[in-house]
Amino acid sequence: MVLTLGFFGLAILVNLLAFAVFGLDKRRARRGQWRVPERNLLTLAVLGGSVGAKIGQRVFRHKTSKQPFAVILNAICLMQVVAAVAMMIPTSREWILSGVSFF
Repeated sequence: MVLTLGFFGLAILVNLLAFAVFGLDKRRARRGQWRVPERNLLTLAVLGGSVGAKIGQRVFRHKTSKQPFAVILNAICLMQVVAAVAMMIPTSREWILSGVSFF
């Protein structure tokens, strides 16, 4: 139970951070200041902040048409949704976890 709460707390934190960094980057872009590298924005998404990144992208209207960034962010979101759904199916969860323990 504590592990689950810790996981969700971490997920919320990463998503809030991703959202905030998108806002920061948009603000800096408007002011002509130093920008957050796209690699860092995508790393936050990969680390579990894809929902916050997508919400930030929409709310701040930031990097919505920038390619290939938008495509990569959408792919990250899709992979995470597929993984989350697969983890909800018992047979898929066993298969995924057995593969994870292989490494």
